[in-house]
Amino acid sequence: MRQTILNPLFAPLASLTGVGPKTGKLFDRLLDRGGEGARVVDLLFHLPQSTIDRRERPKIRDAPRDQVVLIEARVVEHRVPQGRYAKGPYRVLLEDDTGDMQLVFFRANAEWIEKALPIGATRWISGRLELYEGHLQMTHPDKILDAAGLERLPPVEPVYGLTEGLYQRVVAKAAGEALKRLPDLPEWRDEAWLGQRGLPSFARALASVHAPNAPADVALDAPARVRLAYDELLASQLALIMVRARMRDDRGRATAGDGRLAELVLEGLPFSPTDAQTAAVAEIRADMASHNRMLRLLQGDVGSGKTLVALLAMATAVEAGRQAALMAPTEILARQHFERLEPQCAAAGMRLALVTGRDSAAHRRRTLAALAAGGVDILVGTHAIFQDGVDFRDLALAVVDEQHRFGVHQRLALGEKGDRVDILVMTATPIPRTLVLTYFGDMDVSTLREKPAGRQPIETRAMPLERVGEVVEGLKRATAAGAQAYWVCPLVEENEELDLSAARDRFDDLKGIFGEGVGLVHGQMKGADKDAAMAAFQRGETRVLVATTVIEVGVDVPNATIMIIEHAERFGLAQLHQLRGRVGRGAGKSSCVLLYRAPLGEVANGRLAIMRETEDGFRIAEEDLRLRGEGEVLGSRQSGTPGFRLADLAAHAGLLPAAREEAASALRDDPELTSGRGEALRLLLDLFEREEAARLLRAG
Repeated sequence: MRQTILNPLFAPLASLTGVGPKTGKLFDRLLDRGGEGARVVDLLFHLPQSTIDRRERPKIRDAPRDQVVLIEARVVEHRVPQGRYAKGPYRVLLEDDTGDMQLVFFRANAEWIEKALPIGATRWISGRLELYEGHLQMTHPDKILDAAGLERLPPVEPVYGLTEGLYQRVVAKAAGEALKRLPDLPEWRDEAWLGQRGLPSFARALASVHAPNAPADVALDAPARVRLAYDELLASQLALIMVRARMRDDRGRATAGDGRLAELVLEGLPFSPTDAQTAAVAEIRADMASHNRMLRLLQGDVGSGKTLVALLAMATAVEAGRQAALMAPTEILARQHFERLEPQCAAAGMRLALVTGRDSAAHRRRTLAALAAGGVDILVGTHAIFQDGVDFRDLALAVVDEQHRFGVHQRLALGEKGDRVDILVMTATPIPRTLVLTYFGDMDVSTLREKPAGRQPIETRAMPLERVGEVVEGLKRATAAGAQAYWVCPLVEENEELDLSAARDRFDDLKGIFGEGVGLVHGQMKGADKDAAMAAFQRGETRVLVATTVIEVGVDVPNATIMIIEHAERFGLAQLHQLRGRVGRGAGKSSCVLLYRAPLGEVANGRLAIMRETEDGFRIAEEDLRLRGEGEVLGSRQSGTPGFRLADLAAHAGLLPAAREEAASALRDDPELTSGRGEALRLLLDLFEREEAARLLRAG
């Protein structure tokens, strides 16, 4: 149960004065809670994006053009559209002692205009002033005020994100009402610490942002925004540390192997593991051998050898007489993992099986029976693994590949398939340190920064789409010499609005040039057709594979040495890096061509420049965070990840180490949070809805 002092904040938003059922539904859409109604706290945490500054009130002659201004002027004349111009705009002429301007109203309500702007009256007009055909004009001003209205006008007005049907004034008024509901909360921060940094209380910070006195009050580096961001990060770090601590408490089961199967796997390799791989395997084995439950993140750049680390970890489970599972996000990846691991497992005497959603009933029944009886050592599959009816004899280790494609609940469901299962999650998208700390603070982290021997550098070039003919000619020469190439398009169907070449159209174009040597794979194909297209490319039967981003992660064709990405400006940095990582896997020299539509915007230009400069996925990840924000980088809108509403990780990353240290210190001094400050921190957890941590506290 949430602490009762917070009840006013978790009341329905529709209970606010001035927000009825109809407006409440618009707020529900704006504040999107997945079908649940918006609450007062949701609006308080919906911070303004910017402001309109009406503190300056220039004369007409001096007013800046093409921005919102507030001007005092006399109403001189109404110009009502008549005759053949009857459908034209209604114009009102105003003047001051420096010049005149027109107000323009389309589809005007003449009666309302005459009442709002009586001739001879002085009015204060707010809106965007423009020069049109030599005349200063303001089309549909956003405010027309008399002296009394001017008194009530805030000099600096917050600007909120909206949804269709909601207006700024409605959101601002509702936010003002929401602030009145804010209870007198105890301070969870050290008063001296706040004073040294000039940070306000939580309540004053919210008031400062929703009712700013200056545009700087809503800036990300404003004291109020820093205070709010820090509180949200502190709540998140407290929750992560508490959940992790509870997981460590006597919930593990020691799994110690003797190394014999891992040794057989290594003997069959044509290369030696990198130092980073060896270190990661040692960390994982130490975790598995301990009585604490493992929850470890294995992150590495494209081609850094995570699969080998996972196999050696799974071999440890099998050496101990137990089982392991590897879960991939797509059937293509699950099958590829199975095909790649099968010869290595066979050489080491480990029994491997595959289960996907497309298995025949008889095959599935046989596999699951063997699994339950202990006749399968390692199970590879998609999310089908954690469904009912999939029973292990003794599951020791669950490996989750491309973990950001799965929600936390799916990860935990796999962990419940056995007795205190150790969990290893892997990502081929390097995650910036900020996000590791924020989203995976509950995990230990192993990082693979080295590339295995034999990985080739990839030459990367950017070219405008107008030169696509040159690219095709180059492709002809390369395929004639035995090379294979990917050609990636961003959409399957033609979309006029985005004006992008569709994969099917590009496939038809290239088929006219290369004949049957062109394959096609996209997300709308049936699974069997997709597998067949990929298999034909892997066998070299097709030389060019036209694809959407379904080939982004994990697909491995060593002979493919050319990656062409069409409309590269439409992709995020991490995605471009992942796609490029599909080549450079064999002995041949590899290249990547980024085809873009000119002119490029600043962000797109920056992305392509970074792609040309570096293949370091960790640097690329940091730049991606800077350019796009954490939600896009991590796919963090998935179920179970702690999306932030007050903190902006690109701007507030510097606060994270302090928040983590403070959370750790508070829990060292007061593990059950029973002191005065501990009670306030419990309130903080409730306020930011870190329910899992709050639940652990209440369960003792």
